[in-house]
Order: sequence, then C-alpha cells, then structure tokens
Amino acid sequence: MKSTRIALAAALAFGIAGPAAAQTQGVSATEVVIGSVNDLSGIFAAVGVPAINGANLRFDQANAAGGVHGRKIRFVVEDHGYQLPKATQAYNKLVNRDRVFAMLLSLGTPHNLAGFQIMDPKGIFNINPLTAAREMLPEPDSPNKFTAFSSYYDQTVAGMRYLHDTFGTTRVCTMYLPTDFGFEIAAATKEQAAAVGMEFVGETTHKPDEQDFVGAVQKLRADGCQVVTMALGVRAGITVVGTAKQLGWTDAKFLATSAGFLEAVAAVPGGVTDGLYAAAGWVDLQARRSDPVPARFIADYEAKFGQPATGFAMLGYSSADILVRALDAAGPDLNADTFRNAMANLAFYDELLDTQIRYTPDNHQGANEITISVVEGGLWKLLARQTGAGG
Repeated sequence: MKSTRIALAAALAFGIAGPAAAQTQGVSATEVVIGSVNDLSGIFAAVGVPAINGANLRFDQANAAGGVHGRKIRFVVEDHGYQLPKATQAYNKLVNRDRVFAMLLSLGTPHNLAGFQIMDPKGIFNINPLTAAREMLPEPDSPNKFTAFSSYYDQTVAGMRYLHDTFGTTRVCTMYLPTDFGFEIAAATKEQAAAVGMEFVGETTHKPDEQDFVGAVQKLRADGCQVVTMALGVRAGITVVGTAKQLGWTDAKFLATSAGFLEAVAAVPGGVTDGLYAAAGWVDLQARRSDPVPARFIADYEAKFGQPATGFAMLGYSSADILVRALDAAGPDLNADTFRNAMANLAFYDELLDTQIRYTPDNHQGANEITISVVEGGLWKLLARQTGAGG
C-alpha cells in the first residue's frame, strides 16, 4: 500500500495520473490537434482547397507567434474527393488515430452527417463546416456544433423573395443533386414558394459527374420556370447557365447559394455566367479588394500560396481565426468545457468578412446575414443584404 501511494504521488507530481492524466483528446502541453475532412480533388475542390489554404495561413501566423497559451496548432486534413465512403474513412482516422480535439471546415452535407456518427460519441467539436445545411446546428444533446452562416434553406428563400419582389417572378423550379445538400435547397424551393408569392412548377435531379444539361434545361423551360434554384457542383452550375444561354433561354433567373458563390464562377470567360444570382452569407472578397483588411489578407495569401485569394480562402482564414480566438479565451486549461464556453461567448466584428460574428450559449450560428449578388462583368455585384431567419 505504501509503495502504491508513493507511486501515485510521484505520478501526480509529474502530471501523468488522475483526471488530468486522462486529459482531453487532442490536447497536450505543447499542441492542440485540429482536423478537417475536405474536398481537395472532387467537384467542390474549388471550395475546399482555398479554404484549407486560408486556415493554414491563420494557423501558421498563430504558431509563429508562439501558439495559443504555448500550444502549437497541428492541422491534419484528409481529402474525400466528395465521396461519402472516403469521408467516413477520413473521420475514423482523424478521430481515432490522430485523436483530434475538433474538426474545422469539413466539407459536404452528407459527409458531415456521416462524421457526426463518429464524432458525437466522443464529444469532438465540429466548427464552421463548409456546408450551410440546417442539420449542422446542434441538437440539445449535442452542443459541440458551431456554424458560421445562414443555412442553404434561408439563403434560397431570401433569394427567391428578392427575385419576386424585384422582377415580379411567379414560377419557380429547382435543379439539385439527390443528396442532403440538394434536398435542403429543393425543400426550401417547394415549401416556401407560396410564402414568397411564387408557384413551384418543376424540378430535375442530377448526378455529381453529370455534364450534359440540355434535356434538363429544355424541360424546365417548357415548364415555364422564371426562377431556377440550383444545388449542383461548381462546374455543373456554370454549365447549366451556359447551356440555357446557348439555347436562347435568357429570361429565366438562375439562383445559387453560398455553395456556388465563387470568384471562378463569376470570372468564366465570355460572360457565360453574367446574370447568375447567388444568395450567400458574406460579401464577395474581390469587390472589397482595395479595402485595408481584405487587401492585406489578399497580399499575405498570394505571397504564401502563389494563387489568387478567393472568397473561400477568406472563409477558411476567418474560421481558423474564430478557432484561435476561442482557444485563447478558453485559457491555459483547455478542455471541452472551457472551449465550449469560449466559443459560446465569442462576439466581434470580423473586418475581413465585413460581418458581425456572435455566438451565444443558445445560438451556435455565428453570423446571420444573407447577401444577394449577381454576376456582372466577371465579378459578383452586391445587390442587397438581409437578416436571416436564424441567429
């Protein structure tokens, strides 16, 4: 008994026994491990790659300054190529082998939902995923989820309302992937059409790798669609708008959400996407590139990566900054409780995003603004800013 007490006392003195020794997953005296399951090679790589780069830029800055309370941030990213089986494998690796403390910027609605089955039992945080699905917000029994912006559902409704109020459009259709991402946008289109003064008249569903949309566009044109909401991959969305123009269907309004709100979409040569609308949760970066804070971010990003900074690079940086702020506010004693409390009390104006960020214990959606933009001359032009339904 005496030797056991001595051994226990020695272990406690060196901080390797007792409750502290069990220590929070992904946290040590010298580092905190953050993970991301992302699309670096699939249909949303134009979203995932710059977002991860932006996050790495912010983490590198934090680590160069000594870390947060002496802990360096180790960011481990796995590519799922927008394939669900690969996403499940990646979540298992990050949670059970790399033992991450939190996930950040994981991309894809069905992919995150699959990940919850692995993360939730272990209390792993899911911070600002790259999906605006309503399912990303926490249930009462899973308070470790935090999202950045308004949902696809709210964005779609706001965009439909704007187009009806501005142009008097009354007939709406939808084109979508038959995934959780697509079903949410389709549901918003169908369920809220009457509420915004419109009638739902048609739909088409598509495969992730589909490239020929002539038949679908002709069908929706025959249905008399005046507004078409889209829940498609980035390239597919561009192809749909271009196909409509080639067929001479120029009076319909095509509406994307934040998933299609990319500079590359606006900058397609030949004005292919001119006239495309998007309802998103932030203001386009390039429209503010001469403002001091965006200009500094663009310069830092391009110096590090040798690529143009995009809106999703901005989102990646800002989400990483939110996590760094929460780690700092949690204090030296970093664990699930201190971090959750820190996240749930963050409130600041994000100059890079040009929006207010405010989390509370009862509301884990950081920003609650919806922006309506249209492509003009290769750039997204801001038309309106609205308050979302949540937040």
